[in-house]
Amino acid sequence: MRGWAFLATAAAVAALAGCQTWPKTRADLVRSDSLCVDSQFTVYFNEGSNRLTRPAVQMISETGSALKGCAVSHARVVGLADATGTPEANRTLSQRRAAAVADALRRQGIPSPQFELAAAGEDGAMTADGREAPVRRRAEVFLTVTPK
Repeated sequence: MRGWAFLATAAAVAALAGCQTWPKTRADLVRSDSLCVDSQFTVYFNEGSNRLTRPAVQMISETGSALKGCAVSHARVVGLADATGTPEANRTLSQRRAAAVADALRRQGIPSPQFELAAAGEDGAMTADGREAPVRRRAEVFLTVTPK
């Protein structure tokens, strides 16, 4: 469901639930304490890079906005790499990817007592048929969230 259809449905649900104020935007809905739930998302990178792409920046920004009324008690970021390069280089790249995502989350105001960073390197980067799995060029984010 997208755009105004989403807001209209949410407004109808709010009205049926007896809420006194209706959300004006999708962000207002996301800020609701009832929506402070654990979150998981994936950020993709270009080959050999730990620089955040536009879609990655947008995903992190939207996550920061969505969690404004929530407390993040734990954050885990796992960096991964494809099989291009040496195992050592891929592990280092994975670490840099995880750190780049964690830094961006902090800049978005995602409060967490600590960010747990992990680097998976190229482990599991090959598919069963021996091909490289390009979707390994990513960082996975896991947030444990509660209302403030």
